[in-house]
Amino acid sequence: MPNHKLTIYQLLPRLFGNKNTTNKFYGSVEENGVGKLNDITDKALAGIKTMGFSHVWYTGVIEHATMTDHSAYGIKTDDPDVVKGRAGSPYAIKDYYDIAPDLAVDVPTRLNEFQDLVARTHQNGLKVIIDFVPNHVARTYASDARPQGARDFGEDDDKTQNFSQQNDFYYIPRQPFVVPGGYNPGGDEFTSPLKDGKFDEFPAKATGNDVFSPAPSINDWFETIKLNYGVYYLDGKKTYFGHVPPLWYKMHHILTYWAEMGVDGFRCDMIEMVPVEFWAWIIPKLKVTYPDLIFIGEAYDKDQYYNYIHNGGFDYLYDKVGLYDAIRRLTCNEPGASTWEINAVWNYQCKGIDQHMLRFMENHDEQRIASRFFAGDANLAIPGMIVSATLATGPVMIYSGQEVGEPAEGASGFSGDDGRTTIFDYWGVPAHQQWMNNGKFDGANLSSAQKELRGFYSKLLNIVKDSEALSTGGFYELMIANEHQPGFDTMLYIYMRYTQQQKVLVITNFNRTERAINIKIPVELLTQFGLTGEAIFTDLLTGTTFSTADISAGIPVIVGGSTGLLLNL
Repeated sequence: MPNHKLTIYQLLPRLFGNKNTTNKFYGSVEENGVGKLNDITDKALAGIKTMGFSHVWYTGVIEHATMTDHSAYGIKTDDPDVVKGRAGSPYAIKDYYDIAPDLAVDVPTRLNEFQDLVARTHQNGLKVIIDFVPNHVARTYASDARPQGARDFGEDDDKTQNFSQQNDFYYIPRQPFVVPGGYNPGGDEFTSPLKDGKFDEFPAKATGNDVFSPAPSINDWFETIKLNYGVYYLDGKKTYFGHVPPLWYKMHHILTYWAEMGVDGFRCDMIEMVPVEFWAWIIPKLKVTYPDLIFIGEAYDKDQYYNYIHNGGFDYLYDKVGLYDAIRRLTCNEPGASTWEINAVWNYQCKGIDQHMLRFMENHDEQRIASRFFAGDANLAIPGMIVSATLATGPVMIYSGQEVGEPAEGASGFSGDDGRTTIFDYWGVPAHQQWMNNGKFDGANLSSAQKELRGFYSKLLNIVKDSEALSTGGFYELMIANEHQPGFDTMLYIYMRYTQQQKVLVITNFNRTERAINIKIPVELLTQFGLTGEAIFTDLLTGTTFSTADISAGIPVIVGGSTGLLLNL
């Protein structure tokens, strides 16, 4: 059976290739540096491939609003009063048909540099995922790179109407936009003629996080404007889908544009803020021409998972409010944390759709495991990563720097000291830079502990890639069979992944200290597998062997604290 399990490496090119170690608070691109698409070399991609990944998610490659002046290249300068961070948010798209100029060595040929990166990625046996941000765009959105004949967002809008099915945006007629009070764009040192607490937008447009006011607060997504998919929010979210809204066709054109460049998939931002009817229309339509395109949805409402998969057409959805949250509580040893929460994920929340759930312990929105806001120690994630990677056939994702224990210490500018690596500021990622080693990508500057941690991730992902049972096999939980065994507690999680040819017993220990337990396999499972008498198991992670004279009597094992076993029969 072929292995279709996705293993995804998420990276921001702005951060990934940045060799500058200055990391000045609110530093400019000249002071703090910026990674380029060309920095993601064959050597870097070979290192990612060797680690066991199948896909790279290039986050933040599409042009977005920034405080950096690129007017020398004919690019209109953005008003800093509606930009978050010196570098700007990758999720405030400025031109859907263009690449961020910061990421180019030669700005005028930035699209060529992206196409070269796509080709380079494919040549190294990896596939390309980029962001699709459907709900909102930057307040300064204006496409100067769109193909001839393509209409820009809002170009044909009737701005006198609060809502029209034909409009791309929502308007607040006769009222100007008001920049939130108290915002100091770029910090105290940043100066610009446009930094005056004002932004010329008349009439005001609705803000990205569904704020229909001319004066959003500083805590809103005030740098973005909401796109109109035919939902009249101020009339009880009444829908107008009798005729396909113009915006839908524009989005189809945009996604086709990137698919034609060789992009293999899209990670779709905040999909629940866009009607499922749009997804049900656009995904099948695109797959007629590009049948292998994959769509990953950022979703948080578990009651809507089934809807977005079976009606919306998504291949995969985030499993944040299910497995991530459960594993985070276990990793942090929170009071009341229990591995029965993992049971609840596959048995209730994701029942019947587990193969569609994308699992992770870090991404650009979440806190770093090694930060003091999460576990404070990257090694404490080992049992959680084993579960995330092996629980089901759905994808697993690692965020760049996670594999070397990046702690994301300190405030960087717009992004404060909160345990997250900034997506808003020009910044270097210290632990990742140690692996990057000034572009050699050989890990020479990693500590022995970092090398060991990266070795674990590489070993785990390659085991998953090569193991038929772990990548495509069935699942049988062994918690009930073992809950009365001496040594059992609810910080252990035990299950079997299996095919006809291979059986792997997974035992994870979220306790900080080792546990000894005799693992019982139910009679019906032993009968199904035809297992009797003596059996020998080898841990795929370490090569350690465990044996039993009579498998029906159990398999005695010792599991180290905050670790796990993948016992191959």
